[in-house]
Amino acid sequence: MKKAIYPCLWFDGQAKAAASLYCSIFKNSKIISDSPLVVKFEINGQEFMGLNGGPTFKFNEAVSFVVECESQEEIDTYWDKLIANGGQESQCGWLKDKYGVSWQIIPSILSELMREPEKASRVMDKILKMKKLDIETLINA
Repeated sequence: MKKAIYPCLWFDGQAKAAASLYCSIFKNSKIISDSPLVVKFEINGQEFMGLNGGPTFKFNEAVSFVVECESQEEIDTYWDKLIANGGQESQCGWLKDKYGVSWQIIPSILSELMREPEKASRVMDKILKMKKLDIETLINA
């Protein structure tokens, strides 16, 4: 059964390059189809459409993609690959890739660390001081 809802990302002529980059970074990913206007691709079972719509619209942090990571090595790998060649680090586990798409690279245990109010306050204090998140620091908060 086809998913009825999937995101469309507006690029300025770089949809194929972006889709290729994302498919090279994330396992179980592939380009489904591509034409000069539209590239459909899949990352871990989630379908996306890249639209070569021109320079009119730009990405911003109002929409981001969350990547839950099981280990620090996984966080480091996604972080490094997504900021490579012109991406930008931001705060609190956020970054923008070279196309301007916002990503949140977070440890999968974050919701567990945020359950207890006192611990959550200490964890949040640490997060606010970080760019790339460090699992050990968060666990020890």
